Amino acid sequence: MTAVLFDFSGTLFRIESTESWLRGALAERKVELSGAELAEAVRGLEAAGALPGGAAPAWLPEDVASVWGVRDKTPELHRAAYTGLSRRVPLPDERLHDALYDRHMTPAAWRPYPDAAEVLGALRERGIRVGVVSNIGWDLRPVFREHGLDRYVDVYVLSYEHGVQKPDPRLFRAACAELGADPGEVLMVGDDRRADGGAAALGCGVHFVDHLPVAERPDGLRPVLGLVPPAPEK
Repeated sequence: MTAVLFDFSGTLFRIESTESWLRGALAERKVELSGAELAEAVRGLEAAGALPGGAAPAWLPEDVASVWGVRDKTPELHRAAYTGLSRRVPLPDERLHDALYDRHMTPAAWRPYPDAAEVLGALRERGIRVGVVSNIGWDLRPVFREHGLDRYVDVYVLSYEHGVQKPDPRLFRAACAELGADPGEVLMVGDDRRADGGAAALGCGVHFVDHLPVAERPDGLRPVLGLVPPAPEK
């Protein structure tokens, strides 16, 4: 392998808990909830699947169903999909729904997996180029910069910037082209067998990790190092 592509959410980073997400938005809007009200809102938001990068919705309301399948093609569709889900949950201030969406785009809302820096750094030392290929509706580069991982990434290929979503092979092809890599010498690492597995259509190797909370997956990325060449001897 001469290059490795990584998914973002559930692969290199994990979104904060729903409670932390809601608390952050409440603090931003200076809104207070009682303990019981907070717990009820958290349960409702989790059931609705309103947290991007969190649990999937149990069902889709009609107004969201029409955009859900293409939500990662533009920032507007992404916001409409997730604020549409959060609005299923009554909150004391209507503006909280947009505050919640804005919160999830901040670096503070994301944590890298414990072995992310180690694995990305080792790939850099081996001369393996790295790309991030994500279905997303906003610019995740500040998250990488804030957490010190941007220095290991050569290219970002984001669905909303291309108008194409995984598993469409065109997104992976664009990443390989930007890296100057033959798809047959590229490994795609992700947590979604359908979306990330689309890279196989180009001849890329594919490796899957489990989308778990950060504390429950301390070394899920390390096996990737066994799939790429070791660093050349100096």
